[in-house]
Amino acid sequence: MKYRDRKGNEFEIDTAQDKFLRNLYTTVWGRCLLKFMTGKKMSDLIGWYMGTRLSTVKIDKFVKKNKINMKEYKRKFYKSYNDFFTRKIKPSARPINMDAHTLISPSDGKATVYPISDRLVVNIKNIDYSIKSLLLDHDLSVALEGGWCYVIRLTTDNYHRYCYPDSGYQYDNYYIPGVFHTVNPVALENTSVFAQNSREYTIIDTEHFGRVIQMEVGAMGVGRISNRYKNRFVKKGHEKGYFEFGGSTIVLLLPKDSVIPDDDILLNTAEGYETIVKMGEGIGYAENKGRS
Repeated sequence: MKYRDRKGNEFEIDTAQDKFLRNLYTTVWGRCLLKFMTGKKMSDLIGWYMGTRLSTVKIDKFVKKNKINMKEYKRKFYKSYNDFFTRKIKPSARPINMDAHTLISPSDGKATVYPISDRLVVNIKNIDYSIKSLLLDHDLSVALEGGWCYVIRLTTDNYHRYCYPDSGYQYDNYYIPGVFHTVNPVALENTSVFAQNSREYTIIDTEHFGRVIQMEVGAMGVGRISNRYKNRFVKKGHEKGYFEFGGSTIVLLLPKDSVIPDDDILLNTAEGYETIVKMGEGIGYAENKGRS
């Protein structure tokens, strides 16, 4: 995978997670394994194990392998690997850009951004989605045409809690379960796959960017999404929820004439790079304000 940081430095990293996921989705054996892994019994078993004291043996090795600076996180005794995975960071390690007209990243991750049209297809966790198939709502998808789609992909080394990109009123949370089907898995060249990850989204009437949709995407049957609130006023930078163990991505969908994405993220996306971002930092400006 190719990344750039906000200073323009380039990295080409193919992590064990990247390799595993690529094989999982692009090989016959991987798809068979994926079908097994995403079944309810296996999902429940993995979820149970990650919540037990036994799973803590994975923590030290994970910290060392991913070079995680634990000084950035609040000290506590971890009761399970999932307890560690959802650990809280010190506020000083993720300062929030509170400029009123700045759109902030709701999470750590690798960001790309795309103009929304009826032809847009984005790849999330090795699965291609149109905005309509992502939301499963025709009217919502049509209303977003001409706007912008941010995809922020979290990897295992990232902080797995996320916040609100602007203040406003949040409506209900809409959950869409993941599904996976294979056809003729015997011959790779004849294999067709239909898959959708589990995901949850909410509509937020924001103060500076209009009606924004924030979606959290988990893995099929494994990634667990925990959102804290619904139907209430929320504040920019306040915690919205967290991902438990499993894959995770956040998608921000903004309407036409609402935001101007940052130049570096636009350029990097066009050149095939993801941009490394941190929760709370700016990723765009309100269009009626423009760049300062």
